[in-house]
Amino acid sequence: MNLIRTLHWPLAVVAILLAFGACGGKKEEKFGEAAVDAGVSEQVEAAGAGEVDKDAVAQAYVELVLELGNHDETYVDAYYGPKEWKEKAAASAATPADLARRAKELIQQLPGEIAADGAIDNLRAHYLKTQLRAVQAHAESLARNGERNFAREAQLLYDTQPPQQVFAEFEPVLAELDELLPGDGPLHLRVQEFKKQFEIPADKLEAVFDAAIDACRERTKQHIGLAANENFVLEYVTDKPWSGYNWYQGNAQSLIQVNTELPIMIDRAIDLGCHEGYPGHHTYNALLEDELVNKRGWVEYSIYPLFSPQSLIAEGSANYGIELAFPGGEKIEFEKSVLYPLAGLNPADAEKYDRVLELIEKLSFAGNEIARQYINGEIDGDEVVELFQQYTLMSPEKARQRLRFVDAYGAYVINYNWGKQLVADYVEQGADSVDERWQRFGKLLSSPRLPSSLNW
Repeated sequence: MNLIRTLHWPLAVVAILLAFGACGGKKEEKFGEAAVDAGVSEQVEAAGAGEVDKDAVAQAYVELVLELGNHDETYVDAYYGPKEWKEKAAASAATPADLARRAKELIQQLPGEIAADGAIDNLRAHYLKTQLRAVQAHAESLARNGERNFAREAQLLYDTQPPQQVFAEFEPVLAELDELLPGDGPLHLRVQEFKKQFEIPADKLEAVFDAAIDACRERTKQHIGLAANENFVLEYVTDKPWSGYNWYQGNAQSLIQVNTELPIMIDRAIDLGCHEGYPGHHTYNALLEDELVNKRGWVEYSIYPLFSPQSLIAEGSANYGIELAFPGGEKIEFEKSVLYPLAGLNPADAEKYDRVLELIEKLSFAGNEIARQYINGEIDGDEVVELFQQYTLMSPEKARQRLRFVDAYGAYVINYNWGKQLVADYVEQGADSVDERWQRFGKLLSSPRLPSSLNW
């Protein structure tokens, strides 16, 4: 049985609201039944060669994403718009080829050239156009019965092209780890043996995660304003291809799941607390909802298609947010003083463990190259598992879980490390202090920026 626990913050609301109708106010007024009954394509075309009706394009985009979700159950990561739109989409008989054609037609309704001046309306137009291009690409992929190419997925789905590397580039890092953890067996087994002493006992998970999430939240709220009712439910699950997941529900509510089928090490508490919660996915989605849906009435942000450029910003900011919330040596100091005692672990080798983790993170881009070769058909699943062990030092069990992830999500792997690098470049540009970095980070999380508009 899954353990479900609600974290009780002051004035917290644990009820999850699934539709705009439950929220009242602007959302009902802007996106009520009248909008559903209106012909969206007619609204778009009525704009003609004049001013583009972005609201009509936005509604058509949302409907497309919902309908494409009929053909891919993983596609719609979150939706909290009008329930009538979801019901209408569920009854749609449109094929992926039909949806690809409609996405292409909508793109043609948007300006061919959009000024890269950072103006909010231009950012919105760019967002709609780029997200629609990803909808079209994913629909075409489904229509082709899953034919895949890593570079094409990266560009069309995630609006970027990550650097391509060769495995030899990671050998110096492996050599340093080999020296740090000497022995006769394969390096990945030595790493796993060393890491065992930092595993959180099952009966300590709840206390450790509670403390970690509390700290992530407290540090985030010192710099970013969140709704008084924001809250989430924390659930422990198994048999998933990922280690943690945030399912955003709308109205500043999330369901956060932590996968416990594999051992969870002490460092993952803060990593998951920040990544899935504060200042990661929960914070990002809550800010977008408040700033763009509630205040501006931009319904396109009431839905989140997983295979889209938005995911690079979401995953990249969630990973960068860990270091932003716990800069320098603050993470390990908090772990040693608070989390290690709660877990009943000895912090004697904490610094050495931290250095091992720092080096392993440098190997993360090797995982991109493994995924690239696998998706392009150059290696098979068994070779993927072997390479993940050799070049990213995963355990056999973790390597097989990672293979399942690549099977399910493809080039999505680039969003974590390459996404983090792009977000870091944006946040740290001209930001000389911690406060300035938080300001730019908050600006990113509450704006319609995508990878190709980060420098606008």
